[in-house]
Amino acid sequence: MRRAGLVVCATLELVRQRLRPGMTTAELDALANEHIQASDAVPSFLGYHGFPGSLCVSVNDEVVHGIPGPRLLADGDVVSVDCGAVVDGWHGDAAMTVALGDVSPGVEALLRVTDDALWQGIGAVRPGGRVSDVSAAVESYVASRGLPTLGIVEDYVGHGIGSLMHQPPPVPNRGRSGRGPQLVSGIALAIEPMLVLGDPETAVLDDDWTVVTSDGSVAAHFEHTVALTERGAWVLTAHDGGRERLASMGLPYGGPD
Repeated sequence: MRRAGLVVCATLELVRQRLRPGMTTAELDALANEHIQASDAVPSFLGYHGFPGSLCVSVNDEVVHGIPGPRLLADGDVVSVDCGAVVDGWHGDAAMTVALGDVSPGVEALLRVTDDALWQGIGAVRPGGRVSDVSAAVESYVASRGLPTLGIVEDYVGHGIGSLMHQPPPVPNRGRSGRGPQLVSGIALAIEPMLVLGDPETAVLDDDWTVVTSDGSVAAHFEHTVALTERGAWVLTAHDGGRERLASMGLPYGGPD
C-alpha cells in the first residue's frame, strides 16, 4: 500500500505542476494515466463501476466524481483532483484541490480549512481510538474556524481501504467521538473531508457520476490514505509519510524510520 500511495502522491504532484488555464480535464487525465502505468501501477478508478477516467476532476461547484473530458480550465477555477492507484493488488487513494490564479479570500479560506481539517482527522488516528474520533476531529476543527459560510458535505464520506479501494468502515466527516469500530494497528483509512462555501446539500448530474452543490457554491476536497501502526499514523500517500505535518501538530509518526 505504501508503494501504491507513493505512486498516487507523485501523480498528484505531477498534475499540480502541469495544471494551468487552457488545459482540458481530459489532458490531466491522460497525463495521470501515463504516469501511473509507467510507475508499474494500475489506475484504481479507470473502469470502476464503469467510470471512464483515471482521475476524478471536479471543478468549482463539482464536489467529487467529475468525469474528465473536453472542459477547458480557466483562470479562477477551483479544481479538485482525486487519484487512485493499485500496486500488486493494494490500493492508495488521495485528493487535492488547487485554485488557478487569483480567487476570493473566501475560496482561499475554504481550501486552507479543508486541508487542515484533513490533517486534524489524521491526527485522531491513534491506537485504542474509534473511527468516529476522526469524524469529530474534522467537524470540531471546521466549527472552530468561525466561518459560518463553510458547510461539511455529509452524503459522501471516507472509507476503509486495502485490497479493495472501498472497504468498511465508512469514515464520516461529522460525528461524536468514541463511537464506531476501534482503531487498531494495521487498519487503513482513506480520510477525505469535503467542504463547500455555502449549503452542503448536493445533487448528482445526469452522467450519474458528477456530484455538485445544489446551490452552485464552490467545493473543496482533500484526502489521504492513512495506516495505523503501534507507533501512530503513517500517511501512505504523503511523500514523507506525514512526518513533518504530524510533528508540527505534536503527534507521533507511525511509519518506518
